[in-house]
Amino acid sequence: MTRDEQALRALQAALAAEHAAVYGYGVVGGRIAEGRRTEARAAYDAHRARRDALAREVRGLGTEPVAASAAYALPFAVPDAPTAVRLAAELEDRVAGVYSDLVRATTGARRREAAGALREAAVRAVRWRGGSVAFPGLAERAGTDTGEAGPSVSPPVSGTARPTV
Repeated sequence: MTRDEQALRALQAALAAEHAAVYGYGVVGGRIAEGRRTEARAAYDAHRARRDALAREVRGLGTEPVAASAAYALPFAVPDAPTAVRLAAELEDRVAGVYSDLVRATTGARRREAAGALREAAVRAVRWRGGSVAFPGLAERAGTDTGEAGPSVSPPVSGTARPTV
C-alpha cells in the first residue's frame, strides 16, 4: 500500500470515528446531568466540525467519504448521567486512537491537524474522566485495555450488524 493510500485509509477511519462520536454524543446529551450539558454540547459541535472537515478533505482527494451508519452499538448501556460521562470519555479515547493512526500515516499540515485533533480528544477525555492516561490515543501503551487497539467503527457487514461506537 502506498503512502497516499495509507493516508486516505486513515482519513476515512478518522471520518468514521467522527460519525460514531457524533452519534455517541447524541446519547450522552440525552443522559448527561444539567451541569455538564454545555460541555457535552461543545464536544458534540467539535466532532461535527471535524467530521465535516474530514469529509471535505476526502472529497478533495477525489474519493467518496465513508457514510455514517444509521445507528451504532454502544460499548455499554447508558441509563444515567454517570454512564453518560463514562461513554463520553470512551468516545474521546477511541477518537484519539484513530487520530494517532492518522498522525502516523500522514505528513505536513495534515499531520499537524491530526495531532491537534488527537490533543483535543485527549483533553476532553481527561475532563470527562477526571484524570489522564500516559499515552493518549495509544491504548496498548496507556495501560487501559479497551479490548481493542482502536475504535471499532466500521460499516455494517450485514443488514443486521451495526458498527460500535
